[in-house]
Amino acid sequence: MSAALAIRARARELGFDAIAFARAEPLELDHRRYLDFIERGYHGDMAYLADNAELRAGVDRPELLDGTRTVICLARRYARADADNDAPMARTIARYARGRDYHNFIQKRARHLAQFIRRLGDGVGARAFVDAAPLLERAWAARAGLGFVGKNGLVIIPGQGSFCLLGEVLTTLELDSVDYGTPIGERCGSCTACLDVCPTEAFVAPFVLDARRCISFQTIERRTDPPLDGDFGERLFGCDACQEVCPYNRVAPGGDTSPFEPLPRWAESSLAALVALDDDAFSNLTEGSPVGRATRRTLAISVVRLAKRRLDAEPGDADARAALDAALTHKDEALVAVARRLTAT
Repeated sequence: MSAALAIRARARELGFDAIAFARAEPLELDHRRYLDFIERGYHGDMAYLADNAELRAGVDRPELLDGTRTVICLARRYARADADNDAPMARTIARYARGRDYHNFIQKRARHLAQFIRRLGDGVGARAFVDAAPLLERAWAARAGLGFVGKNGLVIIPGQGSFCLLGEVLTTLELDSVDYGTPIGERCGSCTACLDVCPTEAFVAPFVLDARRCISFQTIERRTDPPLDGDFGERLFGCDACQEVCPYNRVAPGGDTSPFEPLPRWAESSLAALVALDDDAFSNLTEGSPVGRATRRTLAISVVRLAKRRLDAEPGDADARAALDAALTHKDEALVAVARRLTAT
């Protein structure tokens, strides 16, 4: 069995739904696009995206893996057939984040794959990464032919859709030429469903996102910029709008989706309780959950926005009223100021 076939087989055993290989040659065009994204300030508060921006074209770097010859691109699908039936509070959270923190279990599996690869030959190096390294993972996935990048900037994997989490294993192992994938041409055609549905008009153009206007940024990553005005819908953490309308996501879910089933804590939470959290209580609530990526204040601001929305629709909503009252009397003066601004409209 060839090294590529052995790696594919092991990746499947570890639960990955798709795998592809790319030569570790610089991503010149994608890198230029990335630099333009940074120069325009579309990354907002996410300063870490600008760190080492000039170096991100390639992966043969000391902080990643010296001597990298191959980028192994991995995908794990998180779509669940019954996601629309989750508890109301869970449905305010993006689908990938309702269950336990994906970084832990996907990173563990990717590391097992790297360990397997190191045993394929003397001196073979391999290192696993999941959403935490300065590399252009979507561009590498496209280079490898794992999928193509849609107009919403997400990787769409034929037969799997875009409800997928990505990971990579860099290795010094060089495969046979036939094992490296061929980039898939963009297949969105004239469809603009993802662009049209965006609640905050965050897409500057097809394939170009101003993250500062994205609900996912506003509810997860925003730290210093004033909250964006507008209706975010029933969303406290993240947004799936552009994926929910994508025709490529009509495929039936498959595989083990248990890691993405909502944690029981979300069914037990109320808006008022989320506003009242102090830092310790927030840490306890979000332990082992991707929701911990937000801050207590960021989450509370999102709750205020949602509570105001619900009260406008149903003035008798007791939980929404209690959440607003808690925000307006909170000891966090910054939260109080934002609550006053959001509720003044």
